[in-house]
Amino acid sequence: MFIEPSPISRKNSEQKGQIEVICGSMFSGKTEELIRRLTRARLAKQQVEIFKPSVDTRYHDTHVVSHNETSIRSTPVDFAEDILLLSGTCDVVGIDETQFFDEGIVRVVQLLANQGKRVILAGLDMDFEGKPFDPMPKLMAIAEYVTKVNAICMKCGDLAAFSYRLSAAKEKVILGEKDSYEARCRKCFHEEQS
Repeated sequence: MFIEPSPISRKNSEQKGQIEVICGSMFSGKTEELIRRLTRARLAKQQVEIFKPSVDTRYHDTHVVSHNETSIRSTPVDFAEDILLLSGTCDVVGIDETQFFDEGIVRVVQLLANQGKRVILAGLDMDFEGKPFDPMPKLMAIAEYVTKVNAICMKCGDLAAFSYRLSAAKEKVILGEKDSYEARCRKCFHEEQS
């Protein structure tokens, strides 16, 4: 069972940095959980900055939007290093679709946490082939908290941890939604892969 770290206001005590990773397959609620945690931080009067990769324009250009259409304003960035420049003196940094950032995101996240910021990341832990989706494994390894969320398998209704691509395309990154991907349990995912 995951116990969310309590939101500590910088006004009340000196905040210690930490890294939280929310990971799982597509349609598992990663972004929904990210938005929930960021909203709670704002309710605790913390200054929050939110970022997403500029390539992700599926729902909105400047908002992080969940599949359930919950949204929160964000700043699209091209490179992980941009987050360092734009995070300023905030208390909490939220990053969505972290798997789309370059490997520099690992260093950036560590620097932010070392500055005393709470860094909350959401992203796919596996690609469409069921392989670890870099840089997420490295971020999970250095995080204080890792939350893995599951979707529901669209074939059998069991818990799903895999993102199954509906097309035969082989590119690692193809932005898509329900028209391009389905959540699958291990059994159904591997049956389709054979």
